Amino acid sequence: MTTSDLHAPVRLLVIEDDQETADEIVSEFSEAGYEVRHAADGPQGLALAGGGNFDIIVMDRMLPGLDGLAILGALRQAQISTPVILMSALGDVDERVRGLKAGGDDYLTKPFVMAELGARIEALLRRPALSRETVLRVGALEMDLIERTVRRGAREIELLPREFKLLDYLMRRPGQVLTRAMLLENVWNYRFIAETNLVDVHVGKLRKKIDAPGEAPMIQSVRGSGFMLIANG
Repeated sequence: MTTSDLHAPVRLLVIEDDQETADEIVSEFSEAGYEVRHAADGPQGLALAGGGNFDIIVMDRMLPGLDGLAILGALRQAQISTPVILMSALGDVDERVRGLKAGGDDYLTKPFVMAELGARIEALLRRPALSRETVLRVGALEMDLIERTVRRGAREIELLPREFKLLDYLMRRPGQVLTRAMLLENVWNYRFIAETNLVDVHVGKLRKKIDAPGEAPMIQSVRGSGFMLIANG
């Protein structure tokens, strides 16, 4: 991990009440050149994060005073889009879904190795800066980033968290061919993976929800390349 190729150090906020874990993270990323702040409880974490002056936030799910999901909700309601990685010993699927639905960008189950946290932070930092828009529109398709709802015309579309994240990525790049590798890295945070049909399966499920029978197709397959969202309908 390094920030030598950046104009300024990456600003990292660590919200963690376990002192040993916090010290390890602060030490690791400070040595890597990050500018690190630490908050030991929920209210202090929210006060620091609310300033919106960080590039990324690493936050424990369970915190004294105010839990991680409440902090996430407050940040997203205030339209603070700083990427957040939730850390928790609660690793079941329902907990991960709750974290992502609350506005989290990634979920890391404790215990973890520091190299994995570093890789996930770097993956989030490589993402293009999110627009300040709270509603994305492509043709008749509309996504409300605050309410976490999607509509095509008058039709409301129910999406699973991963489908929402995939569509968010597509809608920010209309008319652009997106390769499977791009989608794996930016939607699933996978950089290296063996041959897989993971992207095709999820795009297929999303397409069935976005392109209903009788509607002009919006999600296009580009043979040999990937997929593209176009403004039909």
